[in-house]
Amino acid sequence: MKKQFSLIACILIFAMFPLTGVGILACWDGFNDAYDDRWGSTEKIAFQSNRDGNYEIYVMNPDGSDETRLTYNIASDQQPSWSPDGSRIAFTSDRNGNNEIYVINSDGSGEPVNLTNNSADDQHPCWSPAGDRIAFHSNRDGNTNVYSIKLDDNSQTRLTTYIKEDEEPSFSPDGTRIAYVSWIAAFTDIYIMNADGNNITQLTTAAETDRSPAWSPDGTRIAFVRLFGMDYQIYVINTDGTGETVILDNSSVIDHDPAWSPDGTRLAYRSNRDGNYEIYITNIDGTGQTRLTDNTADDICPSWGEIR
Repeated sequence: MKKQFSLIACILIFAMFPLTGVGILACWDGFNDAYDDRWGSTEKIAFQSNRDGNYEIYVMNPDGSDETRLTYNIASDQQPSWSPDGSRIAFTSDRNGNNEIYVINSDGSGEPVNLTNNSADDQHPCWSPAGDRIAFHSNRDGNTNVYSIKLDDNSQTRLTTYIKEDEEPSFSPDGTRIAYVSWIAAFTDIYIMNADGNNITQLTTAAETDRSPAWSPDGTRIAFVRLFGMDYQIYVINTDGTGETVILDNSSVIDHDPAWSPDGTRLAYRSNRDGNYEIYITNIDGTGQTRLTDNTADDICPSWGEIR
């Protein structure tokens, strides 16, 4: 982590070195570090794009600059998810003929590692906050359920056992709970369970389709997507089920895949409001909607991480 100098520290340095440039240089470097941390120079947004013919994993700065391609394969690489320390990205790929969970270094170095290795479809990886596990959904036992894999020994555990579909897991910031999507009712709703699969509770109850839960960094809220006809709108709800609020309700538009910024003040998401899917960001109150990518291909599934 970068050191951040306070005004008091600078005053002390100036007092110790009043006739040299040491104080000035030290404080300048400190303020630069603090400025970099404040404005997220270490933050990155990963996403998938088919701009080069098939879906690959890309990363960019939160202002849309420095777009960099990470994966190079004739298969589809999708659904990126940052590790807690920002050193790795988990993603889904069908490069072996079916969807599996892979991990790659976040700078693109090294070869992607296949974690799940089975003949079923494993998708939608999400890291635990400790970085020791990845939750995902799989149809390996017939219907789709939520699983987790321990990275130290690759042991894989089924967490849900419902006869329909449980999908799209999202770890809470403290690692004790997982939000996910289930077809338990007539529509898909957001549910929460303990990280071991116990104590399942229903979070959303509207007679609509709710998907794509994403836990806020402070653990108090969950962003999700609700389908109204052909409109996909982004909502936020408290984790106790109160305070459900629509953030983006653009008419005749699909706003999808919400991903929180590390400080919890903004959301990245995909939208087709300009014809094709692009990555956008918004303040958590719905203001400041800003387009980050700009090409004729589809850019989707943002994941906002921080390289520490």
